[in-house]
Amino acid sequence: MTHDASDEPIAVEPMRVDMNKVTLGGVAVWTVALIVILVVPSLRSGERSWWPWTPVFGIALGLIGYFYVRRGRGNASAA
Repeated sequence: MTHDASDEPIAVEPMRVDMNKVTLGGVAVWTVALIVILVVPSLRSGERSWWPWTPVFGIALGLIGYFYVRRGRGNASAA
């Protein structure tokens, strides 16, 4: 088998992603999870009493991440 110059792999450009939307989407998912846990009592009773705190911290960390990315940090294109 011979190797032609036309057999070279094509360079693919990275896909542009709006990290603000991705981060807010994650916060929205955590918010839905918190609402479901608060609406269904069996998801927060007994040994699952810590479950509501998981989405609370997910929301808090997501908002920190949102403001971090919004300030221009955390974007690979700026690196």
